Amino acid sequence: MASGKEIKRRIKSIQNTGKITRAMEMVSAAKMRRAISSVLAIRPYAHSAWSVLTNLARSFEQNQEGLLAVREVKSVLAIAITSNRGLCGSFNSQLTKKIKEELVSPKNLKINRIGTKKIESKITDEELKIDFITVGRKGESVIRRTGKEIIASFNDLTYLPKFEAVRAVGKVVIDDYLVKKYDKVVIFYTDYVSAIKQETKVRQILPLSKIDLEKQMAEMDILAEQYGLAKPASEYKVEPSPEEVLDYIIPRLIEMQIYHAILESNASKESARMVAMRNATDAANEMADGFTLAYNQIRQMKITQEIAEISAGMAALDN
Repeated sequence: MASGKEIKRRIKSIQNTGKITRAMEMVSAAKMRRAISSVLAIRPYAHSAWSVLTNLARSFEQNQEGLLAVREVKSVLAIAITSNRGLCGSFNSQLTKKIKEELVSPKNLKINRIGTKKIESKITDEELKIDFITVGRKGESVIRRTGKEIIASFNDLTYLPKFEAVRAVGKVVIDDYLVKKYDKVVIFYTDYVSAIKQETKVRQILPLSKIDLEKQMAEMDILAEQYGLAKPASEYKVEPSPEEVLDYIIPRLIEMQIYHAILESNASKESARMVAMRNATDAANEMADGFTLAYNQIRQMKITQEIAEISAGMAALDN
């Protein structure tokens, strides 16, 4: 059994750790509130923008050039959004697990769809080329270990980035898709649902899919009706032409999808870190209480032993 002095040292060490995790919990709670505010602020705009696009998307199946081109998938560009640091529960591990699952069985990655049209790639899983753009060092380190190529890394976008900063990611995606370097672009991110629930998502960014956009809008918020998504589709009069309007707004909407995914991941990350630090603080308090009980038991045993020795000595003197 450990000595009383050693137990006191452990109690002090655990209490100090609990103070650190408590401070980290408070910091994460403050960051979470800011991240959630940013997500909630962007959701109405994202809903409206994508709602306009889905109503304009009647020309998708006729116009299949540029960013609307649908090709057989031979190469995929994936954007992975993780954090720079750990101590955020299963936030990073769940996303990297999803990435590894898709790499092992890339059946969904080999399908391109737009509207009701679907093109399934005939190449094998081994022939499929998958490159990555990483946001966050944790995902970057995991992907490097898989042997996949990382064409760009943006580790400075892991907490409340400006929209202008995200345009650099969008430019890489758009330029490589236009020169046919990649036939499909997807994004791995974590969707914020609540402080205790986050969901890992895989979304197709290019080619633009009307069905995927509508699904993303519906899942983005359980209260989607307040943004008018439950209303019938609106009719738009477009000038100079739908094609020219789409050519202008599609790059902006791609950037918006990436920006929204980063904000959702940031809110999820801070929520996961806050919960993890709260659990760590509770565990530290429980451990400290357990060691305190053990220390008190040792003290009580020593006191009892000393009283017994004194009583025995007095009894010996009387005899």
